[in-house]
This record gives sequence, structure tokens and C-alpha cells, in this order.
Amino acid sequence: MPTITTKDGTTIYYQDWGNGQPILFSHGWPLSGDAWEVQMLYFAQQGYRVIAHDRRGHGRSSQPWNGNNMDQYADDLAELIEKLDLKNLVMIGHSTGGGEVAHYIGRHGTSRVAKVVLVGAVPPLMLKTSDNPEGTPIEVFDGIRKGTAGDRSQFYRDLTMPFYGFNRDGAKVNEGLRETFWLMGMAGGIKGHYDCIHEFSEVDYSDDLKKIDVPALLIHGDDDQIVPIKAAAEKGIKLLKNGTLKVYVGAPHGLAQTEADKFNADVLAFIKA
Repeated sequence: MPTITTKDGTTIYYQDWGNGQPILFSHGWPLSGDAWEVQMLYFAQQGYRVIAHDRRGHGRSSQPWNGNNMDQYADDLAELIEKLDLKNLVMIGHSTGGGEVAHYIGRHGTSRVAKVVLVGAVPPLMLKTSDNPEGTPIEVFDGIRKGTAGDRSQFYRDLTMPFYGFNRDGAKVNEGLRETFWLMGMAGGIKGHYDCIHEFSEVDYSDDLKKIDVPALLIHGDDDQIVPIKAAAEKGIKLLKNGTLKVYVGAPHGLAQTEADKFNADVLAFIKA
């Protein structure tokens, strides 16, 4: 399996297919790079080089006790980008992966980056505070911690329903997609997943968004039950120097899977523009 070993000895697994301008995908919690498999195949067939890694503690990467924080995730990403010598890079991040992409740029700049796509992404801040009343109460994240620590297998299975909007009236439930989510989640480690909850919920990425000085596309479903749009994309777009917001009406958090054809076409048009 293709891997790099980071400076602190952690093994990061990645997939690297095709040739052409590189597109790097960052996955959401508690998944792995395989969450992007439909996009990986599509964009490689369109003549791009596609790379997706498994964040530390997730998927096939190492499961260290320490280092499960966004600073380290961003630095791991930097090591991967430098090891593969990626340039003129398109960075695409979903959910927690959107925080990872933003924080990478906040810490390492855009010298290697051409464009950014943030999908159902957590920035600027998910947590409800006095300054962010549209956010989600801490009790919700405490519940996610409890579910992860106590019985993450069942918790992940249940999470697929709001994640993909399958709990909505008239929704057609895709059991294969639910099982794939569960499989990816259970491949990761409980400690890394537990620690990561703080990173997607309580870390403020506002300053990172302000440092994104390349064209950025925000895609968000207005029925996202995991990362509500009002505290995320609707605020994030105001912090970007050169951003475009595309709202998918009625779409859930996992819209890259439920509306893959539309998503792929929109991202391809943005990359080519």
C-alpha cells in the first residue's frame, strides 16, 4: 500500500491515480479516502491526477494515541503534498476535511494551491457561542462523543440516516451506501475518532478562511443536518477573498454521494474556469 511516514512516525495511507493537474481530496469524519471513490474515478477519467489520503486515526493509516488534532492533520497533509511534490493543486475537502484544507492553507499557504473546493465543510465554526448563535450546542457534540465512546458501531450506523438525508419523508434509502459508511468508520480507530470530534466542532477556522487567496468554491446542501448551512457556508463565504457559494436545494451532508453527477459536473466546471 502507498504510504508516507510522518516526522512523528505515523504512517499515512494514500491513493494516487492518473496523470495531469493534481486534485487532492480530504474526507469527512469518521470516514477514509474511499469516501471519494466516485470522484476519484471520474476525475482520473477526465485526465486529472487524483490523490486521497486516510487521515491519521482513520481508515488504513496509523492509529496513534497522540496527534489527533487539526494542527497535526494539516502538517501531515503538508508532508504528503511535499513528498509527492504536488503543484498547481486543487484541494477538495468535505466536512472535517474542509477544516483540514482550510487549516493547511492557514499554516502552509497557497504556494502549491491553484483552487479550493469546500463541501458541507465545518468552517468557520460549528459550535454555538455568544458570537456564533447559529451554531450547534455543545450538548450535541457531547452526544457524539458519548456515542463514539460507548457503541460507535451502532452510532455510525444510525448516523448514516441524517448524514445522507435518508430520514426525510419520501427519501429512498441506499442500504449499500449506509454499509459502506459503517465499514469505513469501523476501519478507523476509536481514539482518533473521539479526539477528532473536538477538531470539527470547537475549532474556529475563521482566520484560515481569510488566508485562502485562490479561487474557492463552497458547495453546501440547505438541508444539511450535520453541518447546518447558516453557521457554515453562509458565514464562510463572507470570509473568502475570492469565493463562490453554490447551494444545493434539499441536499444532505453527504451530497457528493447522493448527487454525485451534479457535484462532479460543478466541480469540473470550476476547475476548468
